[in-house]
Amino acid sequence: MTDNHKDKAVSNFIRTIIDQDLTQGKHSTVITRFPPEPNGYLHIGHAKSICLNFGLALDYGGHCNLRFDDTNPIKEEAEYVASIQEDVQWLGFDWGERLYYASDYFQELHDFAVCLIDAGKAYVCSLSQEEIREFRGTLKEPGRESPYRRRSIQENRDLFAGMRRGEFPEGSHVLRAKIDMTHPNLNMRDPVIYRILHAEHHRTGNAWHVYPTYDFAHGLSDALEGVTHSLCSLEFEDHRPLYDWFLDELPVPSRPRQYEFARMNLGYTVLSKRKLIQLVQEGYVQGWDDPRLPTICGLRRRGFSPASIRNFCERIGVGKSFSLVDMSMLEHAAREDLNRHSPRVMGVLDPLRVVIVNYPKADEESLEAVNNPEDPEMGVREVLFSREIYIEKEDFRTDPPRKYFRLAPGREVRLRYAYYITCVGMVTEQGTGKVLEVYCRYDPKTRGGSSPDGRKVKGTLHWVSADHCRRAEVRLYDRLFVTADPTADAKKRSDFKEYLNENSLEVLRDCPVEAELAAFEAGSRIQLERKGYFCLDYDSSPDKLILNRTVTLRDSWAKLEKKLAHS
Repeated sequence: MTDNHKDKAVSNFIRTIIDQDLTQGKHSTVITRFPPEPNGYLHIGHAKSICLNFGLALDYGGHCNLRFDDTNPIKEEAEYVASIQEDVQWLGFDWGERLYYASDYFQELHDFAVCLIDAGKAYVCSLSQEEIREFRGTLKEPGRESPYRRRSIQENRDLFAGMRRGEFPEGSHVLRAKIDMTHPNLNMRDPVIYRILHAEHHRTGNAWHVYPTYDFAHGLSDALEGVTHSLCSLEFEDHRPLYDWFLDELPVPSRPRQYEFARMNLGYTVLSKRKLIQLVQEGYVQGWDDPRLPTICGLRRRGFSPASIRNFCERIGVGKSFSLVDMSMLEHAAREDLNRHSPRVMGVLDPLRVVIVNYPKADEESLEAVNNPEDPEMGVREVLFSREIYIEKEDFRTDPPRKYFRLAPGREVRLRYAYYITCVGMVTEQGTGKVLEVYCRYDPKTRGGSSPDGRKVKGTLHWVSADHCRRAEVRLYDRLFVTADPTADAKKRSDFKEYLNENSLEVLRDCPVEAELAAFEAGSRIQLERKGYFCLDYDSSPDKLILNRTVTLRDSWAKLEKKLAHS
């Protein structure tokens, strides 16, 4: 990333801290880290952290480490490691050779724990988990010391060595830091730093029977890697004194500092891993990459571009206070990027057959269509025109209301890139009056969509040739919840899932689209003219076209919310 980009970057309190540190000579190189737990899939909230950590490192000419916090073998899988790497790379960032795992430091972390034991600042506690919680006290009441707190250094050494060898069952002992059981910060009341887990680790196998806690491994791993600025979300603010205590008490090779920022909260969805797991496991969505989910793989499958997510994360900024970001900001970022880079294609979602009665039955012709008016370098394409075409049902009315400028009996409209046509008749279903087919005449002199005599029409319709189209399954995805903050609103009801949007997915089948779509690769992003931005699903093929709607052309939810607010 260029220095020019840094000059244009939005200032925030973290940039101010880094600028001061560099000016004062505290650091000569900025090193950040993104430390995901390999126990699930990343979501848009993680994207903010990825963009922040990697973006700062790039802007300041430093490095960002990708470090997997694999300290809990019970919940970790190699599948998540692979998916996280894929997501980070897809967003446009590269860690180079700086790929690390907390498990890389298991021996060093173990040795640090022994250092604390030898200094009389850690002890093996044999209280149960429930007893430890009971002895911890509350925010109003001090904790009580464990009866095992006064074990000798040698006894603690021997017991910890036995834990390391796997001689004790899970839950029988833990190693705790000896700090202060009356400390006002509960995290400082002799926190657990090692526990026994007889579980196979996805990298180290069965080599270890004790595993460090996140609080112990976090800061020490930062120090071992030379991290200068360790950026965390605000829920870790109360853990910072513990982060600093370990670094102050142990012979670490460097001294990182932790800074906290507000995590992202996005409207009309949930970012809680527990709630996302519920939605997946209980079948409310179709897997972790369901396009309705805020997971990065779900957003990718829906058709969001990496640039749109990066731009969104930059615009929402970095602060210290809670805020609920409107989903329309993410959707706007998608529209803005897709408008510039997506080729245009015509497709009809709710088809109505139109027969152009004065167009020769056996004829067809090729017309020139612009691929993207925002980018002339994308050039043009050829679309085939024939006697029978499809238009949208909503583009024809038998009794049009005022200011309706599309096709109606006796009215002339423009077919995009093609001709002017005038409705001269229709076929309706007996008894219901439903329009089954429309008859029109075309003006051969208006080829390309303009009239040599200068007459104007107000309506322009998209269309697809009935003889040359392909059929597609179109999935219309919408917001997952009907309320902006389903978690908060769930307090009024029994379950946040009661606010799920029943219309978050509508599937349309046999939609006629331009045949050219069959040549697009799965994952390609396009604009269906007048209908929205779409992405060819991963399961799409030339023989089975599947389109996922990314966003509509306009924010229809803003109009709905305004209407509800005034009702």
